[in-house]
Amino acid sequence: MEPLLWYVAHTQPRCEKKLLQFCVRKDLSATLPCYRSAHKYRGKTVVFQKPLFPGYVFIQMPLERRGVVLQSDYVANLLDVHDQELFTRQLGEVMQALETDLEIRLAPTIGEGARVKIKNGPLRGVEGWVEKRYGMSVVLLRLDFIGQAAAVKLEATDLEMV
Repeated sequence: MEPLLWYVAHTQPRCEKKLLQFCVRKDLSATLPCYRSAHKYRGKTVVFQKPLFPGYVFIQMPLERRGVVLQSDYVANLLDVHDQELFTRQLGEVMQALETDLEIRLAPTIGEGARVKIKNGPLRGVEGWVEKRYGMSVVLLRLDFIGQAAAVKLEATDLEMV
């Protein structure tokens, strides 16, 4: 019997859960670390499971089954894991952390002093500089208008690096 190896499947946009279901149907072991995200819509709170690593699903399978995954419409690329032991340990640690009640998300790369563009909301398209971070999700953004500065607090998920 061939050993099971970990692979990192880079998915097509927003196809992580579809690839996970595909793997279940094909009897492949796949992992998609997700965190809970709550949003309010018309006074109701709706909880979603969002991928912690958007665009990636971790699959454990024998080398001979790679072709099965690559035939899926949900995979853009299948990456080899060179240090299987390290990857197994780190994935286990991530999954253990997700089982706690702590708020866990992928740490944003947007830090103080970064130039960013607002991608959602009424200020969409406006560019500014990150003045300060408040925890994992809130950013104080400095916007310069006609030589004057204004500051606005936004969610980090509403920003992208310029």
